[in-house]
Amino acid sequence: MIVDHPAAKKVVPPPRREGHVLSDAVRAKIVAEATNYPQARSALLAALHLAQAEYGWISPPVVREIAELLGLKPIQVQEVVSFYPMFHSRPKGRCHIQVCTNIACAVAGARKLVRQVEDSLGIRVGETTPDGAFSLVEVECLGSCGSAPVVQVNHDPYIERACAEDIAAILRGERVERQSPMISVIPEGVDGYLLPPNGVTRTEIADYLAVGGYEQARRAWCELDPDAITEMVKESGLRGRGGAGFVTGVKWGFMPKNPDKPSYLAVNGDESEPGTFKDRQILERNPHQFIEGALIAGRAIRAVAAYVYLRGEYTVPYLRLMHAIEQAYARGFLGDNVFGSGRSFHMFVQRGAGAYICGEETGMIESMEGKKGQPRKRPPFPAAYGLWGYPTTVNNLETLTHVPVILRHGPTWFRQHGTERSTGNTLFGVSGHVKHPGVYELPLGTPLREIIEKYAGGMANGRPPKAIIPGGVSMPVLTAEHLDTPMDHESLQRVGSLLGTAGIVVLDDSACPVRAAGVIARFFRHESCGQCTQCREGTGFLYKLLKRLDSGRGTMADLRTIEDVCGYMEGQTICALSDAAAWAAGNFLRRFRADFEAHVAQRGCPFPDSFEM
Repeated sequence: MIVDHPAAKKVVPPPRREGHVLSDAVRAKIVAEATNYPQARSALLAALHLAQAEYGWISPPVVREIAELLGLKPIQVQEVVSFYPMFHSRPKGRCHIQVCTNIACAVAGARKLVRQVEDSLGIRVGETTPDGAFSLVEVECLGSCGSAPVVQVNHDPYIERACAEDIAAILRGERVERQSPMISVIPEGVDGYLLPPNGVTRTEIADYLAVGGYEQARRAWCELDPDAITEMVKESGLRGRGGAGFVTGVKWGFMPKNPDKPSYLAVNGDESEPGTFKDRQILERNPHQFIEGALIAGRAIRAVAAYVYLRGEYTVPYLRLMHAIEQAYARGFLGDNVFGSGRSFHMFVQRGAGAYICGEETGMIESMEGKKGQPRKRPPFPAAYGLWGYPTTVNNLETLTHVPVILRHGPTWFRQHGTERSTGNTLFGVSGHVKHPGVYELPLGTPLREIIEKYAGGMANGRPPKAIIPGGVSMPVLTAEHLDTPMDHESLQRVGSLLGTAGIVVLDDSACPVRAAGVIARFFRHESCGQCTQCREGTGFLYKLLKRLDSGRGTMADLRTIEDVCGYMEGQTICALSDAAAWAAGNFLRRFRADFEAHVAQRGCPFPDSFEM
């Protein structure tokens, strides 16, 4: 607990009484979690996860009990339950089967797995068997696009590259367990520094210390001035790896230099955008380098703590991160006397609950405060008014993993990687119709063709590429004529797209562009927080129009309507989700208009070999 925080309050749990349904152990964990924050409400998501794990669902008695424990009104708890897909306000099956059906999993045949469950159990998506044994849902993305299709049962580790035999085993009541495939590599000839050597994991602190780990964090806390650290990172040209690409050192410079109140580091590890699955590889293979980066950033911005917001479905990454944090505390690298410096810095992890909108920095802050993850209007920006109203810097998890290397080798060394304005390496995630989907550490500026053909092994079925999404599904789609584009911020802007999260989704010429656009539109419809009318209504309308085109009932007027709707959505809302939805649908239509028109002319999809929507 941050005991010197001015807003910190001791949480005194009410006595157990009739009507309480949670065990004493879970109640104690909820109260203990509340002490990690200056406001008890921030423990709400953790409380709901704990309660659901024990009770099975968030019933009205559970809502009332959690509200009482955290000093909230039941309606404040219920509105959060209703906002996040991972929380269940009615009973689910004892075996709750979740099948990812977004773009990478759709391409890999996820709909066949869904049909297999439906046909075997006699239920439909969203239903539970009469005996309460099984329930089935489709989920929008599980952040494992390189090992699609992916299934998750309850909150167990993922079943990756899932197949019909796996589904059959699940339906027989068997637990399907296997180790995650090693899909992240440093290609031969690349000077890698984000990932450990190929085939190696460094989850134990001794292994990380053996290669010089935590030396730069010690230097930052014991030898360097915070402003000097910020200047080094600024000089390196490191840009955020979360999507926006803002210069990290400049962002750190916005924080107050002589704060009269606590400052915080908020870490965005909620990679929920389809096509994006890089941060998971860091947490599963190299978590201590991320922790060291957060320690250095915390010193640079004069923060008292880091709060890591991690996507809730990530079971294995969460366990590995928590293990690494415990090791860092045990060594004195985190705590009240960091590296013997006399200064304190703590790290806490909050699990999200399945809402993509919480990847937007202010939506994430709202969620971290125990509220619905609805983005805030800006200004004020987080550096002035962030977590609990205090100065806060928000950084992506991968961004911070670069920082120890910048201090170790210097800004000039770092700038030798990548391009002049897009410096360093990054983790390119490649999924879709390629032979070797996975995560590849490469310098920014590596040509798209080289990533697909050399590193990802080329096209899986020998068919030519047709559509390439370069940076997660919110980035405008490209065509085969753009294959020689360097993968950096400036080059992609010149061809009408953006780098985003560097999550590349490759579709061959069997794939229907209308279906691809429709799957992505369904994602944005599902993930809109509903706060802005243009986004709430526009995302749903785009999906409806694309679905109509795919069914053969579309008209040429529908194409014009799609263009009009996209025009009304761009630049009109609090956050960029509405823009992203418009970019996705609008650019598929613009790049592949002939295919859209063929759906109208032929009254149906002209791609007989396409994946199912």
